[in-house]
Amino acid sequence: TSSAVESEARTPFGLIKGHAYSVTGIEEVSYRGRQVRLIRIRNPWGQVEWNGPWSDNSPEWRSVSPSEQKRLSQAARDDGEFWMKFEDFKVHFDKVEICNLTPDALEDNTAHKWEVTIHQGSWVRGATAGGCRNFLETFWTNPQIKLHLTEKDDGEDDCTFIAALMQKGRRKLKKLGAEMLTIGYSIYESPGRDGHLGKDFFRYHPSKARSKTYINLREVSNRFKLPPGDYVLIPTTFEPHQEADFCLRIFSEKKAITEDLDENVAIDLPEPLHPTPNPQETEEEKQFRALFEQISGKDMEISAEELEYVLNAVLKKTKNIKFKNLSIISCRNIISLMDTSGNGKLEFNEFKVFWEKMKKWISIFLQFDFDKSGSMSSYELRGALKAAGYQLNNYLLQLIVLRYSDEQFQIEFDDFLNCLIRLENASRVFQALSVKSKEFINLNIGE
Repeated sequence: TSSAVESEARTPFGLIKGHAYSVTGIEEVSYRGRQVRLIRIRNPWGQVEWNGPWSDNSPEWRSVSPSEQKRLSQAARDDGEFWMKFEDFKVHFDKVEICNLTPDALEDNTAHKWEVTIHQGSWVRGATAGGCRNFLETFWTNPQIKLHLTEKDDGEDDCTFIAALMQKGRRKLKKLGAEMLTIGYSIYESPGRDGHLGKDFFRYHPSKARSKTYINLREVSNRFKLPPGDYVLIPTTFEPHQEADFCLRIFSEKKAITEDLDENVAIDLPEPLHPTPNPQETEEEKQFRALFEQISGKDMEISAEELEYVLNAVLKKTKNIKFKNLSIISCRNIISLMDTSGNGKLEFNEFKVFWEKMKKWISIFLQFDFDKSGSMSSYELRGALKAAGYQLNNYLLQLIVLRYSDEQFQIEFDDFLNCLIRLENASRVFQALSVKSKEFINLNIGE
């Protein structure tokens, strides 16, 4: 084989560079009083063969008895299959890949079957395409698969398994100019808790095993032996932000149990705050009341249009956050969330409760704006939403990232605020309707 530039070029010996051949047999033959090691190779094209020593019509066969030739099924046919000397094989070929047909394919003739588990997943840009461990800030966001190794190999102290990671659909996408992505995986000892592992775990814990290399092949597979226990496997692309679907297969000699380390969807919101009179208003509150009175007029109630003006005026003066604009639709959603009287407007106390809520959201946003750029990486959204009371699975996170992040995988505060408003509105409705169960609701046509 040779470089991609010379791929599929024919050599003077009849071999095709960059071509994948199959090994179909190995034998020793008696030749002029000594044993010669031969290997049988097949060109999958079914034609074009090796023309060196021990090829179909080479003179070496004249010194081999007819019975030996019959035993080796030697015949001069242009069928793509040929014999060559093992030493020549080592000279002309530089890579051999072995397919593990069974756990003991290379050890004995006893038939064994693999135990197989299969996981389908995706790397989604901005959400679960975190790249390899070199990119710690996003590595933890990759899909995580928990592996339970419980049964030792017969007569051994360890458990044998093969992890095979395949990127799906890339050959089809090649017609559109897409190349194979560089993929691999790392295996960590599980800390013994459920749920998606965070950034700090990978900061302080080294991997127990990993694929030999990151490479742009359709599938990467390696055989491992690890002590019984729980492990977490992280399949990744080498670079972050690269999208693809993948299939991870775990082949084990004994039964192994695998599961996706995804979060269960859960809502942990405090009871809605009720306004309480504060005899000593802060300077900030005095400014808000003055602005509120100025906008609302004598009725001391703010409509969606007036709320839009108030919030945009305040948030544009807030330091350390990037903010574009809150739309009228967002403000109607805020009123829907905070309007306890049902008149479609916000009274000052309702607005004050909302402002306390928004100050908490601003604090969370600044906490997860790690580079202090004024915007938050979409990869940090999982942690930010959890701090706000929303534990979401990968699928929901991917949908939210697609909706609210920009092309640079950044989320500005107005998009973060819109996301939280919609989540809280949906959550409050769900909580109101889930009388008997916290996981399901039943709706009639009116609801």
